[in-house]
Amino acid sequence: MTTPTPSHFKLYKPIGYLSQFINNGPKSHKKRLLGELYDFPEGTMAIGRLDENTEGLLLLTTCGKTSATITSGAVEKEYYCQVDGLITPEAISKLKQGVEIGFNGKRYTTLPCQVRLLNSAPSFPERGKKIRDARHGPTSWISITLKEGKFRQVKKMTAAVGHPTLRLVRMRIGFQTLENLSPGAVAFLPHPLLF
Repeated sequence: MTTPTPSHFKLYKPIGYLSQFINNGPKSHKKRLLGELYDFPEGTMAIGRLDENTEGLLLLTTCGKTSATITSGAVEKEYYCQVDGLITPEAISKLKQGVEIGFNGKRYTTLPCQVRLLNSAPSFPERGKKIRDARHGPTSWISITLKEGKFRQVKKMTAAVGHPTLRLVRMRIGFQTLENLSPGAVAFLPHPLLF
């Protein structure tokens, strides 16, 4: 009996979807799941998660080994993050060095990471629900690249330096990028993922 060839996909996860196929929560009938976006083969799993209000690149696979490799902490994940206010060089420096956030009821200091200010706002598709407008004050866009992935880590990090996250888009996992995918679009990856 031969082992089926693993399937790999990348998806631009829109906001409003959970990064899973089954939800056993108390409000499961109101939650939107990945299976609504594409007819994935049986056994497909999301590699890591993006919370319901975070969008961007999500990799999926039928291969548990591939999933374990990517979630092990050896692979970079890059996020574009719109934050409240004009972020300062001091705040960016703190993010790079690591900041203290809450995780599982305890305090945790994030590992050093790469952070840079984006000179202009990325041209992402408009969201169905507008985040805010100029009357609420200025915003900044930054890139944050991590190898760890604690629960809502990026949002907690920017809040810790006084610039709460308004919009969060994962752009890259290893060498796989969001490229020109539109929200909800799925691309089949014909070869094993290389990281």
